[in-house]
Amino acid sequence: MNFEKLQVWQRSIKLSAALYKHFQELRDFSFRDQVTRSGLSIPSNIAEGMTRRTDKDKVHFLVISRSSCAELRTQIYIGMEIDYIDAELGQQWLAETREISKMISGLITSINQTPPANCLSDS
Repeated sequence: MNFEKLQVWQRSIKLSAALYKHFQELRDFSFRDQVTRSGLSIPSNIAEGMTRRTDKDKVHFLVISRSSCAELRTQIYIGMEIDYIDAELGQQWLAETREISKMISGLITSINQTPPANCLSDS
């Protein structure tokens, strides 16, 4: 499967880019680095997972991607608390991370339900 055609990958790319743009002037380098790294991890692990050979490897990287999404969501909440992210933008990003996480979960379910390609049917 070509990961570049996956809507979840495309959406996570846009989110990651938005994070970089938003925080490019932030002088709190530690926070900026942590947020952008977790955001970058989401599409990167989708891409890495979907190019793996086995379903087990694919799912492993997708689980990491979903975990990075949860990490980012936590950082967004913190960013809102410390006024690095305004409430409206923060709520948009929180909603997007929830949607991306659901999409990753759906992809994991789809992979886990797909029979191996080398199985022979009884028919």
